[in-house]
Amino acid sequence: MTDPRTIADRTLRPSRVCRQLLSAMEGAEGRRKRRKRNTTPDALGMEIKRDLLVRAAAEDPDPDDFEGWLLEQCLAAGPLAGATRAMAIDVMDEWRMALATPGFREWLDAGAPSDDRRAGRDGGLDPR
Repeated sequence: MTDPRTIADRTLRPSRVCRQLLSAMEGAEGRRKRRKRNTTPDALGMEIKRDLLVRAAAEDPDPDDFEGWLLEQCLAAGPLAGATRAMAIDVMDEWRMALATPGFREWLDAGAPSDDRRAGRDGGLDPR
């Protein structure tokens, strides 16, 4: 399998991508709030993911060590290890996508625009 970093800009850092992914999460949060079902589990998972992204942005792990850094976060999560692992896999997938897909990097660079960020007349509470 080809290393995605052979395709992407080798200067791309996890901290930069994670900061951009935090911005992209605003759209996901807007979608979650408009769902009619109980979204508490979604909110808990998103909070774990947000925490991983904030820490990665602050600690700026080396790109070649990012997967190991995520594993360390899972091992340190104690009773939340399973949920943290699920979100770490999601973060790792998005990191790989950013490395391998110019369009995804461009979308992140543009601030991850999404119609879901805008609340409707109902303040974003009704999905209709």
